[in-house]
Amino acid sequence: MNIVELVENMARAARQASFEMSRLSSTVKNNLLLTMADTLEKQTPRLISENAKDIQAGKEKGLSYAMLDRLTLDAERIQGMADGLREVAALPDPVGEVTKMWKRPNGLMVGKMRIPLGVIGMVYEARPNVTSDAAALCLKAGNAVILRGGKEAINSNLAIAAALRDAMKACGAPSDALSLIPVTDRQGVMEMLKQEDMIDLIIPRGGEGLIRFVTENSRIPVIKHYKGVCHVFVDETADFDMAEKIIINAKTQRPGVCNALETILVHHSVAATFIPRITATLTSMGVELRGDDSFCSHAPQAGLADEDDWYAEYLDLILACRVVDSLDQAVEHINRYGSLHTEAIITGDYVNAHRFIRDVNSSCVLVNASTRFADGNQLGLGAEIGISTTKLHSFGPMGLEDLTTTKFIVYGDGQVRE
Repeated sequence: MNIVELVENMARAARQASFEMSRLSSTVKNNLLLTMADTLEKQTPRLISENAKDIQAGKEKGLSYAMLDRLTLDAERIQGMADGLREVAALPDPVGEVTKMWKRPNGLMVGKMRIPLGVIGMVYEARPNVTSDAAALCLKAGNAVILRGGKEAINSNLAIAAALRDAMKACGAPSDALSLIPVTDRQGVMEMLKQEDMIDLIIPRGGEGLIRFVTENSRIPVIKHYKGVCHVFVDETADFDMAEKIIINAKTQRPGVCNALETILVHHSVAATFIPRITATLTSMGVELRGDDSFCSHAPQAGLADEDDWYAEYLDLILACRVVDSLDQAVEHINRYGSLHTEAIITGDYVNAHRFIRDVNSSCVLVNASTRFADGNQLGLGAEIGISTTKLHSFGPMGLEDLTTTKFIVYGDGQVRE
């Protein structure tokens, strides 16, 4: 069977399985996830053995230490995957929830009810644990899922998917609701992106290059998240201790993630006082600063920023810095240069806080808190399948509810349209 036939058959089987998944009760789905967790634990030696093949291949290809670390599975990480499945099982099931109901003048009762999306295609890189995480969320929301992981983790991903399918068979669930494309050839992705009659949504998870490739080649709607150019605005009423604590956390805790801080904006009235303080702290922590003329006048150790710095997602200990004249100018800067990801204001002014929340056009807006909280688990979703910076159909971190849609339900007692 060639790649075209393989993917077409997989998509057709997933579509059929999605109908059965949509009818499963919460109890059945939860028991399925718990059985999956037990199966991963039982198959830990085999998973580690298959993962060793990927690690060896990665070393031979000269992958970096950081990449090899992301690829590695050990007993602790497999336990973490199993725990993740159990956490998703414990979450409320959104399927079947009636979100609103209203009565029409003719007596019709009209409502909206949550239903699964159908079949989800997931394209991702590197970390093998995404195989388990994505499966858990998609299946709990009553969907089928087709996975295509990175070539560096092919043996690990196949072993994890096989273990999860074993659990589905043991529970009597449709195993075709979870499949993984078993080839590393890019054609596998291309063929999946053509299955618009069988797949309802594509979710890419990885670097900007992967997401742009998927978006440019897909016939299916794509959840996009190109990059995270996250801002913190230090308002004129900001508490400096709070501002410093938040900026340090947002920039230095994990600089290589999408919700890390990339640009600070400082109100001009506090620039002379706050900038020398924050500059000294950040510089002592190894952060390279690139500022506009006004910022640099208060921070001689900072380099001069250019236009590209305002758009940059550094994913490193580099920070763009600008002095602004007002909240309006801060909002204008964010809406022009930002990536619709995450922004924060540090302020003691209630009105300014709510103006910032209202006017900033990003998927997650915080007041007096670190941008690092833009994460499904941290926001109380239990888990996330990714972050969307597009507004259709979801915006921001995506949890179980975002893997459903709604349909209209109507109750009548014989009404006909006049």
